[in-house]
This record gives sequence, C-alpha cells and structure tokens, in this order.
Amino acid sequence: MTNLKKVLFVTTMTLLIYSCTTETKKQEKEENQTEQKVAENNNFEGNYVNNSYNQRKEGYDWVAVIVSKESDNQLKIAVRSRTDKKKPTCTFDVIAQKFDENTYTSVVQDKKVMFRFSENGITIETEKKEDSGILNFYCSGGTSIADTYTKINEPLDETQIDKTKFSQILNLQDVGFNISSIEKNGSTQLSVSTFGLSNEFNEIQNIHKQSVTNTKVDDLDADGSPELVVFTKDISNKENVYAYSVNNKKSMISVYFQPTVENNKINVDYKGQDRFTLMEGNLVQRFPVFENNVETKKIRQVAYKLLIG
Repeated sequence: MTNLKKVLFVTTMTLLIYSCTTETKKQEKEENQTEQKVAENNNFEGNYVNNSYNQRKEGYDWVAVIVSKESDNQLKIAVRSRTDKKKPTCTFDVIAQKFDENTYTSVVQDKKVMFRFSENGITIETEKKEDSGILNFYCSGGTSIADTYTKINEPLDETQIDKTKFSQILNLQDVGFNISSIEKNGSTQLSVSTFGLSNEFNEIQNIHKQSVTNTKVDDLDADGSPELVVFTKDISNKENVYAYSVNNKKSMISVYFQPTVENNKINVDYKGQDRFTLMEGNLVQRFPVFENNVETKKIRQVAYKLLIG
C-alpha cells in the first residue's frame, strides 16, 4: 500500500500596503484614546476562582478561570482545576471576541458562549439556556464550567493547579479531535488524538520553545473528511503550524508545513508577528514586512492549499 503524503503548498502571495489620510489618522487617534480608557477602566486580565477555592486546604475541589490578552479585541480564556489529589475536574481553552464593553463571546460546538465581566468577577454561560449542556462537556462528574467566578489579586495555588498549558476538543464531520499541551522537562509536549475513526490517531511530540495558541478544523481539500490545524508561537513571536488530515474518515496523517523561517519564497524581510487563520478552504498567513529592520506599513499575505505531494 502506497503511503499518502499531503503538503500545504504556497498558492498565492500578496503584498498589502496600508495608508491613511490626516482625517483617518485623527479618527484612529480618537478611537485609540477611547479604547485605552476602556482598557484602563476594564482590566479583565487575571485569575478568577469559584467559591470552593478558599476551602482548598480542606480538600475541596475548585475551578479557576485564567484570562489573558490575545489581541486588542480578543481574550484568551483558560479554565483549570486542582489536580494534586485526582484528575482535573474541568479543562477548557478558547479565544473570545469582544462583543461589548463588558462581554466577550466565542462559538463552541456551534453554540455561542458568553463571558460577562463585572467589577470583580466573570460569569460563563451560553447565550441560550437550552444550550447550556455543552459546558458540561469540558468537566467530569456532572460539573460544568458555567458559573460565576470571583477575581483574586494573587497567583493561583501552584501546588494544586492543573499544569496543562492548552486543551481543546473539536468536532467536524463526525470526527473528534483532542488537542493538549503540557510543559515537561523544560520542553512543550503537543498531544493530538482522534475519536470516531476506524484507526484512531494518537501522537505526542516535542515542540521545543513553542506554545500552542489556537486550533482550527475545516475540510481544506473538500473531500468529506476534516483537517486539523494547530497554531503555535515561539519566544521570538514567530508562529508555526502543525497540520493533520483525515483520510476517508478511517485514519489521520500529519501534513507537512514548511516553517516560514525556512521558506525563502516568502520570508524576505520576515521578522515574525504573523497570524494564521483558515479562510475559504485555505490556510492564510499575514505578517508585517520589515525593511532595514524597521517595520513598514506593508503586510504580506500568503495563502496555502492542501495538496497531495
């Protein structure tokens, strides 16, 4: 039997140049000032805990929400629990988009999840009450991440908290993917497994000096079986991609992606700060162009297509 190999090839490369008039600059300045005021008044980053956290020394289980900034209008939401006495109760990661001044949202299993911030807390719930069951999926023992958590001005208890750096479960076309990463012996371990295939995929690999930032699924080659893409970032703010392709809903293989730093077709004047996304059946990458080590207003956009190679 011939081994099938799939590769993400560069199909198009576009140079975008951004310019603005004096009026546009004035408007942007006013918008930036407004955004800065909102950020100053609503600093949502930090650690939030449920009511059981204060009784952790008595052996109570507890759940925490860790909020960090992903971009100007996005927050990274991570739900973790204690793991020193048993397996973690709840594990959940998502990127949430700004909805209004105090609310961020994300789509989870095709349902909208709301992250509502108050002065000292965060409430996690689904937009529609009838969809609330999806938030039980990320916890064991009948628990749910749906709750109101109180902000604390101190680090979480490192002796008890789950050390998982990233965890996400995705589904598409009746195939499930379980993606997680942990720090072990000074290196990041990326774990990817499937459920719903005849021959399940289960792989652990070291991705040294990288952290997982997000994952996406789509049918990139429109063959009725999904692809999984894992996005990572290194300490120099350069992103990378680990991709996987399902074959006829029976098995899954790794897809070769040439790192940008090794791809001389596109990496001229490349210094990182790139962002990847999936768009209309393509993997799309954008990054600023540098000239003489100075960032310009030019943005290079690269589209990759999944092909048999």
